Amino acid sequence: MDYKFYDVKKKTSVTTAITECKVYGEGTRVRYAVCGKTSDGRNLLVFVNKETYDKAVKAVK
Repeated sequence: MDYKFYDVKKKTSVTTAITECKVYGEGTRVRYAVCGKTSDGRNLLVFVNKETYDKAVKAVK
């Protein structure tokens, strides 16, 4: 599944494949994130809502 990330170094939006899904926090303060990689190997991360996270988890597996 491809997702739109913001590349801070190049200051542009980049569409790339999701490589990993992560959950940050505990209890009622939970944040969902998806990770990707640029063409030159740098890591990208964007926080998403629960619905997008669930779709990404299914697509990555």
